[in-house]
Amino acid sequence: MDLDALVAVPIIFMVIVAPVWIIAHYVTKWRVAKTLSVDDERMLSDLWHSATEMDSRIQQLEKILDAEAPGWRARQ
Repeated sequence: MDLDALVAVPIIFMVIVAPVWIIAHYVTKWRVAKTLSVDDERMLSDLWHSATEMDSRIQQLEKILDAEAPGWRARQ
């Protein structure tokens, strides 16, 4: 083997193989990052449940305020 062949192999690797390899690696990472983990899904479910409860409480408080202080909305 001559020196040109020994130099050509690393150059071809760095120009063709390495960039494709790196791009494929990060595409895989981005696809995994798009999905929710089990903990993320649980946290989202808990937040949804809390928001539903808070909405119900706010509606009840507004009903109480409407009954006890009819003009409370105008005073804001």
